[in-house]
Amino acid sequence: MLKKPSPFQSELEMLTLESLVPADHLLRKVAAAIDFRFIRDLTAGLYCPDNGRPPIPPEVLFKALFIGYPFGIRFERQLMREIEVNVAYRWFLGMRLTERVCDASTFSQNRRRRFDATEVPQQIFDRIVEEALAAGLVGGEVFYTDSTHLTASANKGRYDNEMVAK
Repeated sequence: MLKKPSPFQSELEMLTLESLVPADHLLRKVAAAIDFRFIRDLTAGLYCPDNGRPPIPPEVLFKALFIGYPFGIRFERQLMREIEVNVAYRWFLGMRLTERVCDASTFSQNRRRRFDATEVPQQIFDRIVEEALAAGLVGGEVFYTDSTHLTASANKGRYDNEMVAK
């Protein structure tokens, strides 16, 4: 006899976020190899310690950006949606299942305004690459390039006139 399905989606279950992320998941390997805690110290001077709204923690901001690269998430709005539903991403970011993911525009404005005209993003990138190399996560055997073809926004008539004038 075929039983009628029960509405199990609203049942209470006891489990840990740790138990939901597979042992061989890429983000587990990254978390074991790279210590992202340095980001907080490196960015401390860019945050006000005693007033204002609570910011997106800097290590969460950069770890979220990091997620986009190996998993092919190109847009911040898409990244925020993926973090909402992906348990491994939440685990990597240190977020609870019930914790609210920030709005994509808040994320974007934080990233752009706070680090504008600083070398901090480059310093963070360099440090992560160094740690990934030291851990053997990155090799030099394969080289990828972006061969996107873009239409130039040049005024051909002006260019031709300048060539003739010379």
